[in-house]
Amino acid sequence: MVKGIVIDCGADSGTLYLTDDLAFLRMLRANGEKAAAVLTEENRDADFSGIPYAVERPEEMEPDDLERLYRRLAGLPWNILETERCRLREMTVADVDRLYEIYADDSITRFMENLFESREEERRYAADYRRCVYEFYGYGIWIVEEKATGTVIGRAGLEPGERGVELGYVIARPWQGQGIASEVCRAVLAFAEREIDCRRVISRVQSQNDASVALLKKLGFRLTAETDPSGMAVYEYVVKGTDCEGHQAGNIC
Repeated sequence: MVKGIVIDCGADSGTLYLTDDLAFLRMLRANGEKAAAVLTEENRDADFSGIPYAVERPEEMEPDDLERLYRRLAGLPWNILETERCRLREMTVADVDRLYEIYADDSITRFMENLFESREEERRYAADYRRCVYEFYGYGIWIVEEKATGTVIGRAGLEPGERGVELGYVIARPWQGQGIASEVCRAVLAFAEREIDCRRVISRVQSQNDASVALLKKLGFRLTAETDPSGMAVYEYVVKGTDCEGHQAGNIC
Protein backbone atom coordinates (compact mmCIF):
# COMPACT_ATOMS: atom_id res chain seq x y z
CA MET A 1 0.00 0.00 0.00
CA VAL A 2 1.26 3.44 -0.95
CA LYS A 3 -0.71 6.61 -0.34
CA GLY A 4 0.34 10.09 -1.45
CA ILE A 5 -1.32 13.05 0.26
CA VAL A 6 -0.83 16.63 -0.90
CA ILE A 7 -0.10 18.84 2.12
CA ASP A 8 -0.74 22.58 1.86
CA CYS A 9 1.96 24.47 3.78
CA GLY A 10 2.07 27.54 1.55
CA ALA A 11 5.49 27.88 -0.07
CA ASP A 12 6.58 24.65 1.64
CA SER A 13 3.71 22.51 0.28
CA GLY A 14 4.44 19.00 -0.93
CA THR A 15 3.39 15.36 -0.86
CA LEU A 16 3.38 13.10 2.20
CA TYR A 17 3.80 9.42 1.36
CA LEU A 18 2.52 6.67 3.66
CA THR A 19 3.37 3.04 2.89
CA ASP A 20 3.61 -0.36 4.56
CA ASP A 21 6.35 -1.43 2.10
CA LEU A 22 9.54 -0.64 4.05
CA ALA A 23 11.88 -1.24 1.10
CA PHE A 24 9.88 1.21 -1.02
CA LEU A 25 9.76 3.63 1.91
CA ARG A 26 13.56 3.62 2.17
CA MET A 27 13.78 4.31 -1.58
CA LEU A 28 11.38 7.24 -1.23
CA ARG A 29 13.40 8.70 1.64
CA ALA A 30 16.66 8.19 -0.27
CA ASN A 31 15.13 10.30 -3.05
CA GLY A 32 14.31 13.09 -0.61
CA GLU A 33 10.58 12.41 -0.35
CA LYS A 34 8.61 13.00 2.84
CA ALA A 35 7.55 9.47 3.72
CA ALA A 36 6.52 7.52 6.83
CA ALA A 37 5.76 3.87 7.51
CA VAL A 38 2.32 2.40 8.03
CA LEU A 39 2.47 -0.15 10.82
CA THR A 40 0.50 -3.36 10.14
CA GLU A 41 0.28 -6.83 11.63
CA GLU A 42 2.34 -8.14 8.71
CA ASN A 43 5.30 -5.76 9.15
CA ARG A 44 5.16 -5.17 12.90
CA ASP A 45 8.28 -7.29 13.53
CA ALA A 46 10.24 -5.94 10.55
CA ASP A 47 13.41 -3.85 10.75
CA PHE A 48 12.37 -0.20 11.16
CA SER A 49 15.91 1.13 11.67
CA GLY A 50 16.45 4.48 9.97
CA ILE A 51 12.70 5.14 9.71
CA PRO A 52 11.83 8.06 12.01
CA TYR A 53 8.03 7.80 11.98
CA ALA A 54 5.43 5.04 11.74
CA VAL A 55 1.66 5.41 12.01
CA GLU A 56 -1.25 3.06 12.55
CA ARG A 57 -4.67 3.44 10.92
CA PRO A 58 -3.74 6.41 8.69
CA GLU A 59 -7.34 6.58 7.51
CA GLU A 60 -8.25 7.85 11.00
CA MET A 61 -5.68 10.66 10.99
CA GLU A 62 -7.05 14.20 10.89
CA PRO A 63 -5.73 16.74 8.35
CA ASP A 64 -3.87 18.57 11.13
CA ASP A 65 -2.13 15.31 12.13
CA LEU A 66 -1.05 14.69 8.55
CA GLU A 67 0.28 18.23 8.21
CA ARG A 68 2.25 17.92 11.44
CA LEU A 69 3.77 14.63 10.30
CA TYR A 70 4.74 16.24 6.98
CA ARG A 71 6.27 19.20 8.82
CA ARG A 72 8.36 16.89 11.01
CA LEU A 73 9.67 15.04 7.96
CA ALA A 74 10.33 18.31 6.12
CA GLY A 75 12.04 20.00 9.06
CA LEU A 76 9.33 22.65 9.26
CA PRO A 77 8.05 24.14 12.53
CA TRP A 78 4.68 23.23 13.96
CA ASN A 79 2.14 26.01 14.39
CA ILE A 80 1.03 25.62 18.01
CA LEU A 81 -1.67 28.15 18.86
CA GLU A 82 -2.97 31.65 18.24
CA THR A 83 -4.21 34.46 20.46
CA GLU A 84 -5.98 37.64 19.47
CA ARG A 85 -2.71 39.36 18.53
CA CYS A 86 -0.08 36.64 18.43
CA ARG A 87 0.85 33.34 16.86
CA LEU A 88 3.03 30.74 18.61
CA ARG A 89 5.10 28.28 16.61
CA GLU A 90 8.18 26.14 17.07
CA MET A 91 11.58 27.81 16.93
CA THR A 92 13.88 27.24 13.96
CA VAL A 93 17.56 27.95 13.39
CA ALA A 94 16.48 30.84 11.15
CA ASP A 95 15.04 32.62 14.22
CA VAL A 96 18.40 32.93 15.98
CA ASP A 97 19.47 36.27 14.48
CA ARG A 98 16.14 37.87 15.46
CA LEU A 99 16.51 36.52 19.00
CA TYR A 100 19.90 38.24 19.30
CA GLU A 101 18.22 41.51 18.33
CA ILE A 102 15.65 41.03 21.11
CA TYR A 103 18.22 40.00 23.73
CA ALA A 104 20.52 42.93 22.86
CA ASP A 105 18.31 45.08 25.12
CA ASP A 106 19.90 44.99 28.60
CA SER A 107 16.47 45.02 30.24
CA ILE A 108 15.75 41.59 28.72
CA THR A 109 18.76 39.88 30.32
CA ARG A 110 18.60 41.73 33.63
CA PHE A 111 16.60 38.90 35.19
CA MET A 112 17.24 36.00 32.82
CA GLU A 113 20.04 34.06 31.21
CA ASN A 114 21.44 35.48 27.98
CA LEU A 115 21.92 33.65 24.69
CA PHE A 116 25.23 31.96 23.90
CA GLU A 117 28.04 34.38 23.06
CA SER A 118 28.58 32.46 19.81
CA ARG A 119 25.72 32.56 17.32
CA GLU A 120 26.88 29.25 15.87
CA GLU A 121 26.55 27.67 19.30
CA GLU A 122 23.06 29.14 19.63
CA ARG A 123 22.13 27.73 16.22
CA ARG A 124 23.35 24.28 17.27
CA TYR A 125 21.30 24.63 20.46
CA ALA A 126 18.19 25.53 18.43
CA ALA A 127 18.66 22.50 16.18
CA ASP A 128 19.19 20.19 19.17
CA TYR A 129 16.19 21.70 20.95
CA ARG A 130 13.96 20.78 18.05
CA ARG A 131 15.12 17.16 18.09
CA CYS A 132 15.41 16.62 21.84
CA VAL A 133 12.48 18.69 23.11
CA TYR A 134 9.86 19.41 20.41
CA GLU A 135 10.06 16.00 18.76
CA PHE A 136 10.30 14.10 22.06
CA TYR A 137 7.81 15.96 24.28
CA GLY A 138 5.59 17.66 21.70
CA TYR A 139 5.95 21.01 23.46
CA GLY A 140 8.65 23.44 24.58
CA ILE A 141 9.48 27.14 24.45
CA TRP A 142 7.98 28.54 21.26
CA ILE A 143 8.48 31.61 19.10
CA VAL A 144 5.91 34.41 19.51
CA GLU A 145 4.99 36.27 16.32
CA GLU A 146 2.84 39.36 15.99
CA LYS A 147 0.00 38.25 13.72
CA ALA A 148 -0.50 41.65 12.12
CA THR A 149 3.10 41.92 10.87
CA GLY A 150 4.64 38.44 11.20
CA THR A 151 7.40 39.97 13.34
CA VAL A 152 9.06 37.74 15.94
CA ILE A 153 8.47 39.56 19.23
CA GLY A 154 9.60 37.00 21.79
CA ARG A 155 9.34 33.48 23.10
CA ALA A 156 6.93 31.70 25.41
CA GLY A 157 5.99 28.15 26.28
CA LEU A 158 6.45 25.21 28.56
CA GLU A 159 9.82 23.71 29.43
CA PRO A 160 9.96 20.09 30.65
CA GLY A 161 12.27 19.63 33.62
CA GLU A 162 13.03 17.72 36.80
CA ARG A 163 10.79 20.01 38.85
CA GLY A 164 7.91 19.62 36.42
CA VAL A 165 6.55 21.63 33.52
CA GLU A 166 7.81 25.21 33.69
CA LEU A 167 6.31 28.34 32.14
CA GLY A 168 8.81 30.66 30.48
CA TYR A 169 8.42 33.80 28.40
CA VAL A 170 10.20 36.89 27.08
CA ILE A 171 8.60 39.72 25.12
CA ALA A 172 10.70 42.27 23.21
CA ARG A 173 10.86 45.71 24.80
CA PRO A 174 8.76 47.63 22.19
CA TRP A 175 5.86 45.21 22.75
CA GLN A 176 5.92 45.32 26.53
CA GLY A 177 3.24 47.14 28.53
CA GLN A 178 0.47 46.16 26.10
CA GLY A 179 -0.82 43.04 27.86
CA ILE A 180 0.81 40.72 25.32
CA ALA A 181 2.70 38.67 27.90
CA SER A 182 -0.52 38.06 29.83
CA GLU A 183 -2.42 37.19 26.63
CA VAL A 184 0.23 34.74 25.46
CA CYS A 185 0.85 33.10 28.84
CA ARG A 186 -2.87 32.50 29.40
CA ALA A 187 -2.99 30.69 26.07
CA VAL A 188 0.07 28.63 27.03
CA LEU A 189 -1.53 27.61 30.34
CA ALA A 190 -4.71 26.64 28.49
CA PHE A 191 -2.53 24.46 26.24
CA ALA A 192 -1.04 22.81 29.33
CA GLU A 193 -4.51 22.07 30.70
CA ARG A 194 -5.71 20.73 27.37
CA GLU A 195 -2.67 18.85 26.03
CA ILE A 196 -0.31 17.88 28.85
CA ASP A 197 -0.99 15.35 31.58
CA CYS A 198 0.44 17.29 34.52
CA ARG A 199 -0.80 18.45 37.90
CA ARG A 200 0.98 21.78 38.08
CA VAL A 201 2.99 24.32 36.11
CA ILE A 202 5.80 26.17 37.85
CA SER A 203 7.67 29.36 37.08
CA ARG A 204 10.98 30.47 38.60
CA VAL A 205 11.60 34.17 39.02
CA GLN A 206 13.94 36.51 40.87
CA SER A 207 12.05 38.15 43.72
CA GLN A 208 13.08 41.64 42.60
CA ASN A 209 11.57 41.12 39.15
CA ASP A 210 8.41 42.99 40.06
CA ALA A 211 6.83 42.84 36.60
CA SER A 212 7.11 39.05 36.33
CA VAL A 213 5.94 38.50 39.90
CA ALA A 214 2.88 40.69 39.22
CA LEU A 215 2.14 38.79 36.00
CA LEU A 216 2.40 35.39 37.68
CA LYS A 217 -0.01 36.47 40.40
CA LYS A 218 -2.39 37.82 37.75
CA LEU A 219 -2.26 34.45 35.97
CA GLY A 220 -3.15 32.60 39.17
CA PHE A 221 0.29 31.42 40.31
CA ARG A 222 1.07 31.22 44.01
CA LEU A 223 4.44 31.44 45.73
CA THR A 224 5.60 28.07 47.08
CA ALA A 225 8.08 27.31 49.85
CA GLU A 226 10.55 26.09 47.22
CA THR A 227 13.57 27.87 45.81
CA ASP A 228 15.81 26.76 43.00
CA PRO A 229 19.56 26.20 43.58
CA SER A 230 20.35 29.83 42.67
CA GLY A 231 17.79 31.14 45.14
CA MET A 232 15.08 32.08 42.65
CA ALA A 233 11.54 31.97 43.97
CA VAL A 234 9.28 29.21 42.65
CA TYR A 235 5.65 29.97 41.80
CA GLU A 236 3.03 27.28 41.17
CA TYR A 237 -0.08 27.13 39.00
CA VAL A 238 -2.44 24.24 39.76
CA VAL A 239 -3.85 22.82 36.53
CA LYS A 240 -7.63 22.85 36.38
CA GLY A 241 -9.31 19.47 36.63
CA THR A 242 -6.82 18.12 39.16
CA ASP A 243 -7.43 17.52 42.83
CA CYS A 244 -5.05 17.95 45.73
CA GLU A 245 -3.89 14.35 45.41
CA GLY A 246 -2.49 15.10 41.97
CA HIS A 247 -4.95 12.99 39.98
CA GLN A 248 -6.52 14.37 36.82
CA ALA A 249 -9.85 13.19 35.52
CA GLY A 250 -9.23 9.95 33.68
CA ASN A 251 -5.44 10.05 34.16
CA ILE A 252 -2.79 9.55 36.79
CA CYS A 253 -0.13 12.27 36.88
